[in-house]
Amino acid sequence: MVTVRAPATSANLGSGFDVFGAALTRPADVVTVEKAAETTIEVTGAGAQYIPEDPEKNTVGAVVEALDAPARIHIDKGVRPASGLGSSAASAAAAAVALNRLYDRGYSRSELVPIAAEGEAVVSGVAHSDNVAPSILGGFTVTTSEGTHAVDASIPLVVCLPDVAVSTRDARRVVPETASMDALVETVGNAATLAVGMCRSDPDLVGAGMSDPVVTPERARLITGYDDVRAAAFDAGATGVTVSGAGPAILAVCRGGRRRGVAAAMLDAFADAGIDARAYQTRIGRGSTVLEE
Repeated sequence: MVTVRAPATSANLGSGFDVFGAALTRPADVVTVEKAAETTIEVTGAGAQYIPEDPEKNTVGAVVEALDAPARIHIDKGVRPASGLGSSAASAAAAAVALNRLYDRGYSRSELVPIAAEGEAVVSGVAHSDNVAPSILGGFTVTTSEGTHAVDASIPLVVCLPDVAVSTRDARRVVPETASMDALVETVGNAATLAVGMCRSDPDLVGAGMSDPVVTPERARLITGYDDVRAAAFDAGATGVTVSGAGPAILAVCRGGRRRGVAAAMLDAFADAGIDARAYQTRIGRGSTVLEE
């Protein structure tokens, strides 16, 4: 038996659509696997009632198939589905690390990223790695068709999750198919600024580099109260605010000591819009961790 904890993640970070990702210290999924002749899946925890336990319809089932590692699997969800925090990726990442260890398949963490990404295709229709990469590797990740690069970074964050749902498929439908040259140049500049900020663990640079004129404005329209919550976070001292992944979670970058005030301001803004929400005071953290074997 092997038990692995895999963290929630925030993808895109504004300017890095389908490329950037970051592991969060909380929340997280915990997955336990035991060898079995046939794969079965049990799901408990946050939003478990919405997650199919049929291996052919669950992200973990695709990982089992890719590793040829049938198992009795228990998923304890700490990351709510349809949150914008890499819920399916956390389960897939934990399963990939756990099954690789259980069956001694010998894959490196980097080699497990595309395997876990196969599970993402079950949810979004495409095997994206921008969530599974940080959930496995930890830190700040840059994923392209050539592979993934990860760097450790120490950046305080607040994630505010409203009690509404936005599906990844719906969020992809609103992504523009074209962008102007001006928007492209602005986005590249911002993404480069963010990457430098991550390498320096500089929340001011990271926040300044999160702005995105192309994708984020369209996805923000799917989140009631987004503009007011964003403004409240800035007023409370955030250095950057954007949609986390597909949403509806909103990610704020902070300087040290500002997280509590930023979290309270974001919660109050959602409350003013008549929406219940939960705030996580977190930071960029480590990847999947083996808890027991």
